[in-house]
Amino acid sequence: MANKITENTTIFEALQINPNAGAILQARGMHCLGCALAHGETIGEAVDVHGADLDALLKELNDIE
Repeated sequence: MANKITENTTIFEALQINPNAGAILQARGMHCLGCALAHGETIGEAVDVHGADLDALLKELNDIE
């Protein structure tokens, strides 16, 4: 995969890499898409705020078919 989503990937970038990223984040209680910080907030920062499992989330975000 050319673009891999990491903890340093912004939410905006994750949406560009994986079109399903928004639904994945929302399913985990991260309603970051409506947040003003979404353009600059990283996946790692969102996980810190929401207490999600970073490894599990990254695995799901990178499982692009």
